[in-house]
Amino acid sequence: MSSPRIDSYRFGQIVIDGKSHSKDVIILPERVIGNWWRDEGHLLQPGDLYAVFEARPKALVVGQGVYGRMEIASKTRQALKSAGIQLISQPSSQAVQTYNELREKMAVAGAFHLTC
Repeated sequence: MSSPRIDSYRFGQIVIDGKSHSKDVIILPERVIGNWWRDEGHLLQPGDLYAVFEARPKALVVGQGVYGRMEIASKTRQALKSAGIQLISQPSSQAVQTYNELREKMAVAGAFHLTC
């Protein structure tokens, strides 16, 4: 079974399997977590990805926002590496394409910042 599919994305909105979200989201191989927010706003910390670590996907695609403003802390990069989860981080529009390509090939998760 493949992960949920992203139907479309634009600034402030993402549509996943026909359902529209206007807040940041985490996509896991078997479910979507809406209204996702990080402890430090534009800095992605390991604790922000608890559900991802629990799901243990092969890869995590991080959409860093339209302008790529969401940063990924070095300790987050290290924690993902230690867990054996490949990190792919890109501006959100590009990350959507990457996520959709990977979802048919492997267990993949996504963490998408929808605005800046």
